[in-house]
Amino acid sequence: MSLSPNLSSRAGLLLASLLLSALTACAVNEKQPAPLAAEPPPPPPVAVGAAAPMAAADAAAYAVRAESSAKLMQSQSRIGFMPPRPAPMPGVAAEQREQYAAIASNPVQRAAENPVSTFSIDVDTGAYANVRRFLSQGQLPPRDAVRVEELVNYFDYRYPAPRDRNTPFSVSTELAPTPWNAKTHLLQIGVQGWKPQGERPAANLVFLIDVSGSMESPDKLPLVKASLKLLAQQLRPQDRLSLVVYAGRTAVVLEPTAGDQQAKIIAALDQLEAGGGTNGGAGIDLAYAMARQGYIKGGVNRVMLATDGDFNVGVTDFDQLLDRVKTQRKSGVALTTLGFGTGNYNEALMEQLADAGDGNYAYIDTLKEAQKVLVRQMDATLTTIARDVKIQVEFNPAQVAEYRLIGYENRALRREDFANDKVDAGDIGAGHTVTALFEVALVGEGGERIAPLRYAAAQGASAQSGELAHLQLRYKRPGDGNEAKSLLIERAIAAKDSSTLAASSDSFRLAAAVAGFGQLLRGGQYTQGFDYTAAIKLAQDARGRDEDGEAGEFLQLVQLARSLDAAALNTPVEDHGG
Repeated sequence: MSLSPNLSSRAGLLLASLLLSALTACAVNEKQPAPLAAEPPPPPPVAVGAAAPMAAADAAAYAVRAESSAKLMQSQSRIGFMPPRPAPMPGVAAEQREQYAAIASNPVQRAAENPVSTFSIDVDTGAYANVRRFLSQGQLPPRDAVRVEELVNYFDYRYPAPRDRNTPFSVSTELAPTPWNAKTHLLQIGVQGWKPQGERPAANLVFLIDVSGSMESPDKLPLVKASLKLLAQQLRPQDRLSLVVYAGRTAVVLEPTAGDQQAKIIAALDQLEAGGGTNGGAGIDLAYAMARQGYIKGGVNRVMLATDGDFNVGVTDFDQLLDRVKTQRKSGVALTTLGFGTGNYNEALMEQLADAGDGNYAYIDTLKEAQKVLVRQMDATLTTIARDVKIQVEFNPAQVAEYRLIGYENRALRREDFANDKVDAGDIGAGHTVTALFEVALVGEGGERIAPLRYAAAQGASAQSGELAHLQLRYKRPGDGNEAKSLLIERAIAAKDSSTLAASSDSFRLAAAVAGFGQLLRGGQYTQGFDYTAAIKLAQDARGRDEDGEAGEFLQLVQLARSLDAAALNTPVEDHGG
């Protein structure tokens, strides 16, 4: 049977219209499928600071309504799979309500005019996982989502371990030519945290989980539950775990419970469903109250906040939320933030809440990332070995004409803050590695970007003319009180320690490749002719054993970025073996 030309044309138009509607819905519709069970009523109100459990009847009803979706999630978490959020259709911009703090890259400094760089240590890695999420969905990340130091610090460079357990971390330095500028050098400062042997201290953990309506998609609350189950399965009888939820109201779903009661903990997680507004401020207060109730002297006491950061009920002012956390940290309870989801993600709040709470920030985009942060790096995530760690580098103008700190823009401190023990700084976890990179232009090598001042005093030969720079670190021991005096580590960096790029260590070249990649994603203001292909070549040469496969994954991300950037510029991508 054949259709008339008129009917065939009309059928074709109808089919085209249906296809266009389907494609548009896939690209721009942010709404996820409805939950399998009817939305439960909001948890009963709990006064701020109180630690009252959810009423038994409400909890039972809550669990019954969640049963079918809980069974689905149990089967998914058992096989280690979480359904990813659909990627946007190419060429169609999805609704973007994500929030990132504006970052202006650190400027070049003349050593003769401003020889000292002071900043707080940073162990956060959330920006790397978030950048990976964007690239995996076929988008270049917003520039302000790229904090270069967090990309660099995602990798373990295996610096030499501390020789003396009384010193919580070791310090290593390396100097070699900059991959993106033959006239400058890259100075790498590596900090390796001590990893205690034997059993870690008992842990008192409070899971603070956002169960508001914005958390219902597969990459949010379902992934939160699967991720926290991984951590719960690592707990021991001496550990304690509490579970606090918040939406429009807050509730205690699980009071402090011994870590070996796995069935009870997992059942409490399984009952959670999303619905309602987001009163994050009240949830934070209640979580800290539970942490104080289960406080373990000499142990690990930490709140772990899992959310997309979209607070829209109660205290929503950014500064007020930060002040709450700064006040609460005085109790000796730290705050770790775990970011989830897309579309409305408030990354700026998540990162700064962790900073204010003497904790760390990670972004969980897959169950594999949860395994890394919450299981493989559990000691580093939970156990602090040094508090308020600050770095100060004084460059010798007789050797260094100019320098530029790569990243750490929102960790900058004033020079006088270094010796002021009242000024808060970052903490280092057990076994953590931290890396800082400076691009330096040596005197007489032609790498300067800034002309010297006409009336600047002439720089004579320094008494320490063989020193490139003087490095100092200050830190406090975890067991010391809030009023404790900081301890000082210092060392000179010799100019003669420079090597060629080819002779530099694998860790140096990998860190340089990651730093170059991060700068390219931010616009490449200082990267000269360095491009994605050069980053791929540099990382390939530095890949080494790559036991965890992270360097290999990094190469894939650079390749993705190269293709997306070329597509945006409408230029072909050459195959250079990457």
